[in-house]
Amino acid sequence: MRFKNILVTGFDRSNLDKDVWQQINKLTEAIVFEPQKDVDCLFCRFNKVDKNLINSLPNLKFIALLATGTGTVDLDYAKSKKIIVSNIPGYCTQSVAEYVFGLILERIRGLERAKQTARKGDFSGNGFSATEIAGKKFGVIGLGRIGRRVAEIAAGFGAKTYYWSKHRKSDAEKSGLRYESLDKLVASSDFLSLHTLTSKETEKILNAKRLSLIKKGAMLVNVSGMELVDLPALEKRLNRGDITFIFDHPDEMDKKDVTRLSGYKNCIVYPPVGFITNEARVNKQAIFVANLKNFLQGKPSNRVN
Repeated sequence: MRFKNILVTGFDRSNLDKDVWQQINKLTEAIVFEPQKDVDCLFCRFNKVDKNLINSLPNLKFIALLATGTGTVDLDYAKSKKIIVSNIPGYCTQSVAEYVFGLILERIRGLERAKQTARKGDFSGNGFSATEIAGKKFGVIGLGRIGRRVAEIAAGFGAKTYYWSKHRKSDAEKSGLRYESLDKLVASSDFLSLHTLTSKETEKILNAKRLSLIKKGAMLVNVSGMELVDLPALEKRLNRGDITFIFDHPDEMDKKDVTRLSGYKNCIVYPPVGFITNEARVNKQAIFVANLKNFLQGKPSNRVN
C-alpha cells in the first residue's frame, strides 16, 4: 500500500536529507507542494492546519508532523474527519536539554562578555562576577521527556530540583525529584525551565499572577512555545528589571512582539537552534519515516489524536 499524493507544507526539500526523500518516494505515487484534491497525506511542520485546510483536502487520511508540538493542528476536527495525526516525540530530548544549560551558563557566567573582552586584548578577568547552579532551587514545569532530562542534568549540577506536571511522576520522585504545586514552584525557584506542550489547557500557563510570583533575581527559560506565556504580563514583569527571561522560537511569533521583548535588557532572544544537533536530525527523520510506514501498515505510531 502507498499514498496517492503527499502534500508538503511548512517546509521544503532542504529540511530532510536526500536519502530520506528517497525512502518517502517509495511510499507514495507523488509528492506535491501545492494543494490537490487527491492528497491523502499531509506533511507539516509549524504551519497552521485548521478546518479550512482540512476541508480543502477531501481525501486526507493522515497528517504527519515534522515536529513534536501539536498546537498548530486542529486535532479534534481531524479526529472527527477520521484523519490520524502523528508527531515526532523524543527525537531531540538530549539536544534541547543540553541547550537549556548552555543558555543558562552563558548568562550566569557572562561568557559572551568574557569572549568579547578577551578579543579586545584584556585577559585580566577583572570586573566579572558569576553565580553557580549548585545549591540553587531549580524548577521544571512539565515533566515530559525533555523536562525530565533537564531535571536530571540540574540534579547533576548539584541543584535542589523540583517539578510540576499535570500528573505526578512517582518514578521520578523515587529518584529524588520533588513535586510542588505550580504556584509554589514558580514563587520559590532560582531557575525555572518551561517544558509543557502547547494546548488549550496550557495556553498562558504563565499568566499575570504567576509571572508576578517569580522571585527577584530568578531566571526563566522557555524553549517551548511562547503561547505558554501571557506576553503583556511578561512585559510588565520585565519592566521591573528583577528577573531574566530567555526564549527561542521567535520565528513562530508576531515580529512586533519579538521586537518589543528584545528591547528589554533582561530578555534574551535566541533563534530556534536547540534541536539542530546531528544526532537529533537523524533521530527526527527516522521517526518521521517510521510513522509513515506504520500508518500504511495499519499500525499508526506516535498518534496524538
